[in-house]
Amino acid sequence: MSGLSHGLWEKSAPAGPDTCGLSGDIRVDVLVIGAGYTGLSAALHLAERGRSVAVLEAAEVGFGGSGRNVGLVNAGLWVMPEALIRTLGTTYGPRLLERLGEAPDRVFDLIARYGIACEPVRAGTLHCAVGRGGFAQLEERARQWSALRAPVELLGPAETAQRTGSKIFSGALFDARAGTVQPLAYARGLARAAMSNGALLFTSSAVLSAERDEDTWVVQTSSGSARADWVVIATDAYAEGPWRVAREEQVHLPYFNFATAPLDEPLRKSILPGGEGAWDTRKVLSSFRLDAAGRLIFGSVGSLRAGGADVHQQWAKRALGKMFPQLGGAEFEHGWYGHIGMTADNLPRFHMYAPGVMGFSGYNGRGIAPGTVFGAILADLICGNTKLSELPLPVTEPKVARFRGLRESLYVGGSKALHWIKDRY
Repeated sequence: MSGLSHGLWEKSAPAGPDTCGLSGDIRVDVLVIGAGYTGLSAALHLAERGRSVAVLEAAEVGFGGSGRNVGLVNAGLWVMPEALIRTLGTTYGPRLLERLGEAPDRVFDLIARYGIACEPVRAGTLHCAVGRGGFAQLEERARQWSALRAPVELLGPAETAQRTGSKIFSGALFDARAGTVQPLAYARGLARAAMSNGALLFTSSAVLSAERDEDTWVVQTSSGSARADWVVIATDAYAEGPWRVAREEQVHLPYFNFATAPLDEPLRKSILPGGEGAWDTRKVLSSFRLDAAGRLIFGSVGSLRAGGADVHQQWAKRALGKMFPQLGGAEFEHGWYGHIGMTADNLPRFHMYAPGVMGFSGYNGRGIAPGTVFGAILADLICGNTKLSELPLPVTEPKVARFRGLRESLYVGGSKALHWIKDRY
């Protein structure tokens, strides 16, 4: 892992479990492709049920979005509840809302049960309003979530200033269900938990090919093969190889984070004193939170390549100075970025790629809690504890995103141009 790919998370996470590449031929009940939240959760829940399971990871545990994200453990999705139900219908919509509304419970329960050292803080999150339009958006979100009896609270500007330590916001929506974790540490903890229950985990083992042999699948890597009755595709926006369509269905939205040195105690207590994670209502949004050591982590849309590192870092310093004048021009010690996979309707997908091959994908920036829950659902499906007709998403065919390359280039160039101009004049 490089500094620009995982940054602070690689520096502060406990070491991952000892793994090696697949060598020779193995036979298991279930083969999981991808060692992120979904794949590791599926492997853990399958192993707990006594199924033999192996995970093949092309790079390292948490290499993709699972090791690069902000670390917000959110309930629900970006899409507002009523819009979600309009898209998915009155059967799947309420199911998905219920399962993902409870998803943070699943994350923090696993952390407690397996003693995962990942800096868990369940203090809720703050969605911070920028201007009148932002506050109107949060009013509508509050109305819709309150109708579902979710524990959300709309805050005015004064209380938002107290909660965030900044006076620039016109209000905030507090969600008591949510929290934060050190995301790479959580992924590594899930890997350890799965392996402690008997799951096999092979890293540096990219899948090169897959073929159906009577009732089983045979998957080849550069140095071995795995035969299984079931294959779980858990690569999401970083998919390569035979099931690359999971990547091609999504448009990559680059997202970066910068982290300061640990703040001194008085300064630390002036910013997010309650320990919430936060983000704002801007279309090109920003996120901010503290880690266990008191570092302020600040992120937004953009890539730290092709000249983007300097542009985005200089913008982040200006933006933080405006948001938190008390920082006095704090410098960044870490910077990293990754990609969020965006689907056409901002909702996740469930695909049956072939007989015995299935997977969830398309998290649209909400991977930690949904990935954990969807992995458990896949285990239930394979073990016969649930049926396809009972899932929170319908079975759909993967579709390649239109103008994907052009749109990804626009995200990279557009965010860089915006951040070069914004807060400069």
